[in-house]
Amino acid sequence: MPETTSTARAGASIHRQPIVHPDRSVFAYAVRGRVLGPDGVPLPEASAEHLVDAAYSLIDPDLVAGTRPLVVRATRRLLADPTPFLGAPHGLTLELPPTLVAEADVRAHLGALAEADVRVALADYTASPEQDALLPHVQLVKVDAAADPAVLADLVARAVQSGTVVIAERATTRERVQVALDVGAELLQGPLVLNNGPTTADRAWGVSEIQCLELLRLLSEDAVDQREVIRVVQTDPVLTVRVLHLVNSSAMGVRNKVDSVRQAVVLLGPRHLGALATASLVGATPASMEALWYLLTRAYACGGLAGDDVGYTVGLLSAVSSYLRVPAANVVADTGVSSDVADALLHRTGRYGPVLAAVLAHEANDADGVRATGLDEYEVAHAYLDAVPRALALASNLAAAA
Repeated sequence: MPETTSTARAGASIHRQPIVHPDRSVFAYAVRGRVLGPDGVPLPEASAEHLVDAAYSLIDPDLVAGTRPLVVRATRRLLADPTPFLGAPHGLTLELPPTLVAEADVRAHLGALAEADVRVALADYTASPEQDALLPHVQLVKVDAAADPAVLADLVARAVQSGTVVIAERATTRERVQVALDVGAELLQGPLVLNNGPTTADRAWGVSEIQCLELLRLLSEDAVDQREVIRVVQTDPVLTVRVLHLVNSSAMGVRNKVDSVRQAVVLLGPRHLGALATASLVGATPASMEALWYLLTRAYACGGLAGDDVGYTVGLLSAVSSYLRVPAANVVADTGVSSDVADALLHRTGRYGPVLAAVLAHEANDADGVRATGLDEYEVAHAYLDAVPRALALASNLAAAA
């Protein structure tokens, strides 16, 4: 696990969240940059734009957004010239923070953006006079799902009346989601795995699912028992087919076809095997690829911060618990994982607890939550962004192998 470092950084951390429909299917991915001051508090956007622009220049729209539109928090430079993101293959939306809305020449830029087929969103909508003046010229509006319900209802009504689509940000609890939908928000921004309904404590696992959980348990050990892993894979026809399909795919780069489960297990390694087990649990189909991408991103981020495969498995088990709405206590009991893994999943303590807590807080855009873990927000954001393209590649391969 990395050592705690200062929260003061000279660069911008990039934050990415899904924007989803009420059924949690992905509409787009939102990206923004944030720069922390020496006290760990984010600097005002206007004073840190040059660092955000530098971070934006390193982003590949294809790898960040996949097959969905990209929504980017605008800077002055990006508002004047969105060229760095015009290559987004499925459309670009620039969201204007209040500081840019107040700029004198903002309407001239909106005309140029329309000609470039770039949509515009109002960020942090509070019905200020400057924002209301732009409502006829934008397509989307972002409101805070944590606002007082009466205030939220008024803001949504204003935006809807102008013909815009409303996105409720900070939709991080079921209560916020329900209130936002009740008052008319059409889209939600927050953790993708926030499913409807309570957790299911009495869920019965199928035979194949039990095999997948057993595989995840084996992969959570510091010293993985290769023979037991091979045995579990060989005794499950679905896992056997997927292991062989993945190892023989072009993504793995093997020269000769592999027909042996034993050889395939060795070639794939713990992380690919854990992803296969997760894909079997959540349903790795092209339709579910977006969800699998999100879950694997959590796993890769945890593994990157922890520096080992056990951290990766902690992320996988946390993702499975969230996505299937099974209490973490049930996952721990049904897998029989080690105390290190159990402490992380149940209490966010032990060797891997702070790593998991930091990644979950980052997914919720909870900067205070990340800092409370003792990990550096910049490092967490960097690990998460690094995880995004790796998870996309693996999720695409697994969905194709389904």
